[in-house]
Amino acid sequence: MDQVEEIKSKLDIVDVIRDYTPLKAAGVNFKANCPFHREKTPSFVVSPEKQIWHCFGCAKGGDVFSFVTEIEGIGFGEALRILAPKAGVVLKKQNPQEASERGRLYDILELSQNYYYRALENEKNTPIGAYIKKRGLDEDTISEWQIGYSRNSWDDVYNGLKKKGFSDEDIFKAGMSVKKKNGSGYFNRFKDRIMFPINDVNGNIVAFTARINPEVEKKDDFQGGKYINSPQTAIYDKSRIVFGLDKAKKEIKNQDFVIVVEGQMDVVTAHKHGYENVVATSGTALTREQVMLLKRYTNNVALAFDMDSAGQMAADRGIREAMQAEMNIKIILIPSGKDPDECIRNSESEWKDAVKQAKPMMDYFLEVNAEELDFDKGEDRQKYRVKCFSIVVDIKSASEQGIWLKHVASRIGANEMDLRSDFDEFLNNYKPINRKQNIRPEPVKVKVKISRDEKMSEFLIALILKFPKFLNYAINHVELDQITGIDNKWFYKNLIIYYNTITNSGQEIKIEYNEFKGWLTKENPDIDDKIKVFDRLILLGDRDFYDFDDVQVKAEIINTAKFLKKDYLSHRMKEIEKLVAMAEKEENNTEIRSLMEELNNLSKELRDIG
Repeated sequence: MDQVEEIKSKLDIVDVIRDYTPLKAAGVNFKANCPFHREKTPSFVVSPEKQIWHCFGCAKGGDVFSFVTEIEGIGFGEALRILAPKAGVVLKKQNPQEASERGRLYDILELSQNYYYRALENEKNTPIGAYIKKRGLDEDTISEWQIGYSRNSWDDVYNGLKKKGFSDEDIFKAGMSVKKKNGSGYFNRFKDRIMFPINDVNGNIVAFTARINPEVEKKDDFQGGKYINSPQTAIYDKSRIVFGLDKAKKEIKNQDFVIVVEGQMDVVTAHKHGYENVVATSGTALTREQVMLLKRYTNNVALAFDMDSAGQMAADRGIREAMQAEMNIKIILIPSGKDPDECIRNSESEWKDAVKQAKPMMDYFLEVNAEELDFDKGEDRQKYRVKCFSIVVDIKSASEQGIWLKHVASRIGANEMDLRSDFDEFLNNYKPINRKQNIRPEPVKVKVKISRDEKMSEFLIALILKFPKFLNYAINHVELDQITGIDNKWFYKNLIIYYNTITNSGQEIKIEYNEFKGWLTKENPDIDDKIKVFDRLILLGDRDFYDFDDVQVKAEIINTAKFLKKDYLSHRMKEIEKLVAMAEKEENNTEIRSLMEELNNLSKELRDIG
């Protein structure tokens, strides 16, 4: 068994997909609203028995690997890296020259992380060790978050990576080196700093945040930044990463609630004290991409940003993005300390109370924007009105908009109908924030409609695949010529061949998913597209016929056979009528008599069907 098959054998596709979208039981399978296109009625089906998925809305489908590559927008190699740890499989290390570029970047960061982590172990009796202890970072926390230390060296990491076979270009592209300004060559990007690894949602390290050695910070000639971060790379986009989500996502789902803070230490401290549903935006406003990532796990979010001006702005932008995604938003007002880290360490009870007393977003917004305004003054009323309109406009529900406009009117002492009129005028001149449009879900593309006879052929095959013991019954009632659709005809033909093969060998007729797929592939090499159709037909049968009994199956076959035969006869009669017209033009009386005889027989057969 190769590593791909080993991973697939150890994973349950249902558990993997549940990490991305909620699933509900539907007979023997599970269903959901498709994560790849907008829809109101669930058409996304997952089979735990066959370990496959298919969307009957946008026609995407496949196995666990195809799902991860599709939803993450990555290649197969990266999907392998994501799924291996979930399956408890240790991937074999590749030669750097043979690995993909993104794979090499992941390997470089992982090796660097291990080096930094070991380096910190030697700093227990140094100022670095003292600072770590002061911040409440014990050995378990350091191990859990793989916190490390970059030594006071210009080239130790760079040289170590070179010895492992990585090129200058790869080390630079991974964000681990900086080009020398004078002359050629490179040096370490991080030097004499406490290193916080940044992981993606799947636990792969993609970047670092590095805090300067506190002793260096005290020096008069210190000019560098207190914190520096990895640059944007092929595997790291700050706007798409939520710090700590890989560790918090399980608890977020359990509580159906996420707390979003700004800094890494806020998250580390919160988790250490048992608040494992806390994540961070790493010092930026909550972005649309981050909101969509969080929405995989919950619709309920509380923002706990610093209450200084920068934190206030970050909260406001984050509010807008979360509102656009129709999330339920609260604001946590921190009572002491300038951030959650200090608050939790100073008084955990105050933090706990602050979380319990989190304010609904609109209450917070209306209150905070009323501060220092005098509503007896017309200009202050107008200023408040515009501020509130700018946030109410992001509420998608018209009824919710109405509720909050009523609150605004009450607060400033305005007539509600007049305020609504002002809001309508505001809408006419409103220009929405320009947001990136490359975020899932995307609008589904217009599908090519298939004819009813093709759909009925599809249903018949799906029914047979679900109840293979009725294959002979179907063959006796439906001829191959009566099946429409290229793929349907191909499958029906192969089902007949398979039936004859099995019956000739004296075996019981059954269609076990992997066995039949193997038989199809053996008999028809290079049929990847057909296997996708097979998966869809299998899941169609599971979806539509999961509760059928034998009587219903026979009745469905009879009804479908009757429809397909009538449809076949009607089409054949139209073809003959055209042939008769051609024969009349050529005055071919013999051909005319033959065709008319066939037409009469078909017409009688059609009447007999009823």
